[in-house]
Amino acid sequence: MSTTDLRDDGRAIEPGYAIDVQKLNKRFGDKHVVNDVSLRVAHGEIFGFLGPNGSGKTTSIRMMCGLLTPDSGSGTCLGYDIRRDSEQIKRNVGYMTQRFSYWEDLTIRENLDFVARIYEMPNRREAVDRALESLGLASRASQLTGALSGGWKQRLALAACMLHEPKLLLLDEPTAGVDPNARRDFWEELHRLAARGISVLVSTHYMDEAERCHKLAYIAYGKLLAQGSAADIIASQDLQTWAIHGEQLTALSTQLRAMPGVDQTVVFGSVLHASGRDHAALAAAIERVSAGRSLRTERIGTGLEDVFIYLMSHVADNYGAAS
Repeated sequence: MSTTDLRDDGRAIEPGYAIDVQKLNKRFGDKHVVNDVSLRVAHGEIFGFLGPNGSGKTTSIRMMCGLLTPDSGSGTCLGYDIRRDSEQIKRNVGYMTQRFSYWEDLTIRENLDFVARIYEMPNRREAVDRALESLGLASRASQLTGALSGGWKQRLALAACMLHEPKLLLLDEPTAGVDPNARRDFWEELHRLAARGISVLVSTHYMDEAERCHKLAYIAYGKLLAQGSAADIIASQDLQTWAIHGEQLTALSTQLRAMPGVDQTVVFGSVLHASGRDHAALAAAIERVSAGRSLRTERIGTGLEDVFIYLMSHVADNYGAAS
């Protein structure tokens, strides 16, 4: 962001991160939903926010964009203070909620026009026309929203987010329930937006989507467990992984989990992954279970999904009982 960008009060916004928050906390009753979460999202970066349902992702996003006041912690969003400048933040970000939140008895054009009215946009018609064209919605502009498939509803939601030309998109599980082709198209659009300098914070459950992000953060039980590029996160856990091909993998998985050096076993279709931090003990366990059996074993690179399953299982041991 250049120093020529101005706040609504006329003051220059200093260059820095699109999102920069430190030690955010939020409780609802006796439940600590977000616990000391700190993260930074650079300008033009696609930042993936991962974690299971109920992990604190949505609450964190709502605090970052000024929709929810943190109990403690501080930070900025597009240079605006997340506590003091919530109205300015809401006018300068595009927020796409988990659930489709537009009016199904209106046409695509009518929905976008209504959003433009909310933002008090000048030249509403031209802005709506641009949004329709850029997201491939022009030919369906007069179609009732309720008749759209999940993929087309997703495009409408993104068009509505982009209508006021925000510099930051906050997308809360935007591809849940959308078919693979629509998901692919959506992510190609996100990368086009990022190439224009627009920052994106997106929460997702899909590992293929996580791997398309520039940076990632993983949250569970309100705690941020890992943060960085996919390669950084994989390297930080120092897990070695073996792939085992053969018969009766479920029984083999149970046997391996009881052996020294095996921290995790996961069946992926017709292959079993066994991972551990004690590399020598893990290799010895693989050798023992393979003896006298028609199994094919090979050491493979640890994947992002292996790491996230490992993180989730270990944080459940540490925090699950206390949650």
